[in-house]
Amino acid sequence: MELKNIERVATITKEEFLKNYFRPQKPVIIENFINDWPAAEKWNLDYMAEVAGDKMVPLYDDRPVDYRDGFNEPHARMKMADYIQLLKREPTRYRIFLWNILKEVPELQKDYNYPDFGLKLMKGLPMLFFGGEDSYTFMHYDIDLANIFHFHFHGKKQVILFDQDQNDYIYKIPHSLIVREDIDFSNPDYDKWPALKKAKGFKGNLAHGEVLYMPEGYWHYMKYITPGFSMSLRGIPRNPKNLCRAVYNIFVMRHFDNAMRRWKGQAWIDAKNEKAITKTHAKLEIF
Repeated sequence: MELKNIERVATITKEEFLKNYFRPQKPVIIENFINDWPAAEKWNLDYMAEVAGDKMVPLYDDRPVDYRDGFNEPHARMKMADYIQLLKREPTRYRIFLWNILKEVPELQKDYNYPDFGLKLMKGLPMLFFGGEDSYTFMHYDIDLANIFHFHFHGKKQVILFDQDQNDYIYKIPHSLIVREDIDFSNPDYDKWPALKKAKGFKGNLAHGEVLYMPEGYWHYMKYITPGFSMSLRGIPRNPKNLCRAVYNIFVMRHFDNAMRRWKGQAWIDAKNEKAITKTHAKLEIF
């Protein structure tokens, strides 16, 4: 893979963001944007255990998709305090994915502001993501193809990004938001996945207090170098094509996929996984 370093800036104005990153749809890491937020000082794993320790949280791991799993269905549940103790005690594959802090712990809203990047943010959907050392998310893109501002806290995280124009090279699964789950994007096997050699994307690491902007529909793989967590704020896609795809994903694609899982079971999952290979290799004339 040809991965460029994600551009980094110490600070940024709204005008600079719109001109240099939003309009050309380029990712950027902003290093010192939230220094005035209470969260910059307060948010760490111990604080989250203190304010949300009694909450039951949904947990996900890196097991392959099974036809019996619903769309984004968690693999386990645990009290937040117990989960944070697990993160601090040992590496674990369990992650928290799409946990709405507005709904679950309203007092956390006092610790951050909705930044003015020149985009209208969806204030009802501030989502938290937690992970243990070496845990990771599969390469995927978000169902609504949103503009995403990803604020990282406590520890470090590795990020790999691809634009949607790289779909031909990354083994995209049909009727899905993911690619082949057996690809290790942090150390890809090019003999097994030769098309990846043609993929062009971005890479970077996030530390506490840094903000990653991911443009509309960007594929993202994230690996926790150390235990930590992040918060995402999102704005609806501005590109009409992306907005139409988001509507299709939400109201058609996911329901069709769930219906096929119920009808054909694991054979549907296996067929999609195989088609990701045959379709990718056929386009690139790899046999």
